[in-house]
Amino acid sequence: MEVVLLPTPEDCGRVVADAVAGSVLDALARGGPVVLGLATGSSPLLAYRELLRRHREEGLEFAGVQAFLLDEYVGLPAGHPESYREVIRRELTDALGLDPAVVHGPDGSAADPLRAARDYEQLLLSAGPVAVQVLGIGANGHLGFNEPGSSLASRTRVKTLTEQTRSDNARFFGGDVAAVPRHVLTQGLGTILGAGHLVLVATGEAKADAVAAAVEGPLTASCPGSVLQLHPHVTVVVDESAGSRLARAEHYRYVLSHKLEAQGW
Repeated sequence: MEVVLLPTPEDCGRVVADAVAGSVLDALARGGPVVLGLATGSSPLLAYRELLRRHREEGLEFAGVQAFLLDEYVGLPAGHPESYREVIRRELTDALGLDPAVVHGPDGSAADPLRAARDYEQLLLSAGPVAVQVLGIGANGHLGFNEPGSSLASRTRVKTLTEQTRSDNARFFGGDVAAVPRHVLTQGLGTILGAGHLVLVATGEAKADAVAAAVEGPLTASCPGSVLQLHPHVTVVVDESAGSRLARAEHYRYVLSHKLEAQGW
């Protein structure tokens, strides 16, 4: 695991964009299908804006890429502005020129959400391994919508949100906690671990405890983010506030300052 401590959220956005673009370009160069895993929420927004800038100004292209979302609310009608498929369309994929047909998400409006979860897992597996998966982390350590107590080997399934997560997400629903669905479809932790490269971004003091637990704490279902410790290629990108509880912060800075150019992200 590589931990990258940076001064500002904007710096984090640029490094995450570097990692995503590098993994996608490497996969395209090898030929065959390229799958990009996308998270929603506030954490990756600056990275997505940087990718869009490079697309507009530097010619960065995503032709031949399929995108898969981590999760979706259960019960929101198709086209609801806060459904994650709509959010990622507004924030990233439309402006990148990706055909909506190659941007996939769990069907949260399905009559049978349990079957929708199984179907999404199979679709993801059939598309090929995810080249790079963008991740955020919840204040309680959740990854995707795998809340504390989730199996570290879990696959895509229906989960019940904690009240903390619903409260945290109420800002996207006009501050109304009652409007936040109680259930979601989410890739499982085992599903997430199938990606070739995991890139987690976190900024702000509110994420500091979760980041420290995920990176330096024990491997435990009580902090789903700690499952990152099992993966061979993880890049954790945090600003100084989100990294303020890291006991080995000076070591991470030392490693970054002496990184070999050939190592990349």
